[in-house]
Amino acid sequence: MRVLKYAILGLLRKGELSGYDITSYFKAELGQFWSAKHSQIYPELKKLTDEGFITFRTTIQGTKLEKKMYTLTDSGKQELHAWLTRHHPIPETVKDEFMLKAYFISSLSRQEAADLFTDQLLKRKEKLADLQRSYEKLMASAEPMSFSSPDFGHYLVLTKALEREKTYVSWLEHISAMIQEDTQERP
Repeated sequence: MRVLKYAILGLLRKGELSGYDITSYFKAELGQFWSAKHSQIYPELKKLTDEGFITFRTTIQGTKLEKKMYTLTDSGKQELHAWLTRHHPIPETVKDEFMLKAYFISSLSRQEAADLFTDQLLKRKEKLADLQRSYEKLMASAEPMSFSSPDFGHYLVLTKALEREKTYVSWLEHISAMIQEDTQERP
């Protein structure tokens, strides 16, 4: 299944967007749970145009730069709605390279393990702080949050991402303390 297809259709449900705008959404709001690179987005936009799910108009930006502005067609709206209402099984797994390294931690010295967890803890705390700033910005700019709010979807994924990172940080702190205690007890 081309999930990127539905992510783009969903973004275009918000209104007319350029490829750059779509890429920006992936770096900001969608980046908390889904990623797509510039090199994936533009070929998908072409496929969606060829399939009749989106159209575009070309505008001139500046003096010569052409810019395509994409919009959702009625067919695209129907395709998005069909996907949104379809029930899917829970994916088998979410890939997490750090957890794969943690699984093989016995291949490291205690100090290397401590360093690995300390590094991950710092990065996760930074990510948590970024998410918290995004949450505060969303809540400051939004009307009271409710299902009818246009930002409700963003609120949902942002609060889930916050909970995920808080749990990850808590777990990392716990394991780091265990490794540190073990390091202090034995040379």
